[in-house]
Amino acid sequence: MNPLMYDATVKVFDRSLGALAAILDKAVAHAEAKGFDPAILLNDRLAPDMFTLTRQVQIACDTAKGAAARLAGIEVPKHEDTEATFAELKARIAKTLAFVDGIPAAAFSGSEDRTVVLQIRKQDVTFAGRTYLFEHALPNLFFHITTAYAILRHNGVAIGKGDYLGAR
Repeated sequence: MNPLMYDATVKVFDRSLGALAAILDKAVAHAEAKGFDPAILLNDRLAPDMFTLTRQVQIACDTAKGAAARLAGIEVPKHEDTEATFAELKARIAKTLAFVDGIPAAAFSGSEDRTVVLQIRKQDVTFAGRTYLFEHALPNLFFHITTAYAILRHNGVAIGKGDYLGAR
């Protein structure tokens, strides 16, 4: 087994999505302290052509569960995109982490060379597992978590680099 592929998948996803969940808690606390409904933040976005905070969290979760499943050679679970509250987004993160954490490390054996085929913009794109993880899945995960962070920071939520990096 290649422990790098397991560590770069499961351990990175655990920490990153855990940090995202904690940032969402801070967003709710911020809204409550300022006297406004936290739900207002869910539909905010950085620019008119970007996804909302809710969608950023959903895509981060989809990226993590999809990458872990594809690299482990198992079916990607389907999660409906129905979250409408911070509690529901946190539940989605928890469900994603439970799935990712439930994949045994041995399932990642040979994953660096496993063929991964994704449909991107209506075209099939083929990756070797290692390339998929390091050049597609991880950058995609970090992009959506960073964008969620930026939406909340832009709205005055007191979060910083330590919040983004998560607990050690």
